[in-house]
Amino acid sequence: MKKKLKNYALPLSIVSCILIIYLCTLTGITAISFVDANKILLNQIFHINVGMENISEGAMAIIWNVRLPRVVLAFLTGGALALCGAAYQGIFKNPMADPYILGVSSGAALGAAIGIVMNLSSSFLGLNGIALLAFAGAFLTILLVYGISRVGRKVPVATLLLSGIAIGQSLGAFMSLLMLFNNESMNQIIFWIMGSLNGKGWNQVIVVLPYVIIGCIIMLTSVRELDIMLLGEETATQLGVDTEALKKKILFSSSLITAAVVAVTGIIGFVGLIVPHIVRMVTGPKHRTLVPFSLLFGGAFLILCDTISRTLMSQEIPVGIITAAFGGPFFVYLLRKRKQGGA
Repeated sequence: MKKKLKNYALPLSIVSCILIIYLCTLTGITAISFVDANKILLNQIFHINVGMENISEGAMAIIWNVRLPRVVLAFLTGGALALCGAAYQGIFKNPMADPYILGVSSGAALGAAIGIVMNLSSSFLGLNGIALLAFAGAFLTILLVYGISRVGRKVPVATLLLSGIAIGQSLGAFMSLLMLFNNESMNQIIFWIMGSLNGKGWNQVIVVLPYVIIGCIIMLTSVRELDIMLLGEETATQLGVDTEALKKKILFSSSLITAAVVAVTGIIGFVGLIVPHIVRMVTGPKHRTLVPFSLLFGGAFLILCDTISRTLMSQEIPVGIITAAFGGPFFVYLLRKRKQGGA
């Protein structure tokens, strides 16, 4: 019976995520009838003529151009962060590792702050100037941390972690200095740092989607090596795993995914930290199941948090506040449970 449930777990999870996307697309402060919303979705997705004469252009714009792309982007963002968190925790063998541990978020925040202060309005490939500078800052941070940590052809994990923390703190100090001398831009910078999906559309979905797809392919083709890495680098090397090549592949792909996501949405915390832990409690530590379920659970979690952020009050709350509100207490609960279990 348990084996049958395991066989159906992934299809059921996919169906559940599709249902969550559908229901959250119908949910919002602006009242649009259930029938009209479904007509819009059927007409736009499947090009079915279901009688659109009595539906206003405003309702169509809200469902198709505002809610649906935002919900899809929330799924991609949450899934990507959870996926990267699972990969980092596997590579570093550290349960506290998350997608921002190498300073990617600090680099992106500094880049975005510079863009906000400079008031950049140009855009390229669906990203505005602020997002482009955020991506550049995140990517340059990755290269800097990797360059500092590299010892010959090897990259010691401990050195990589310490370099990431040091560079992240330094970049955070520069950003604070920038905010100090630009008080008029401080509120906008703070709002960006909190993370938000407000105002995002299909262009941002198209930007993030290739990174998530490529990341999934890389992770799924590396699950066996990631499982062996849990035994330790020396054991993995003896079993035929090129640990340095694996670290480079996972670290760079995960960091690029995180950089792309952060550039679009800002810094959304706790998703990449707690979701892999929740999934690991349910499915076990094997990356063959951990990777796809982290993607699905992370996406569903962020969709629900974002729906709360835009419907709880008349004024929208940054989704990063909601994820932290849920994530912080739950992570404390996990730590207490682990302590009681003697782990």
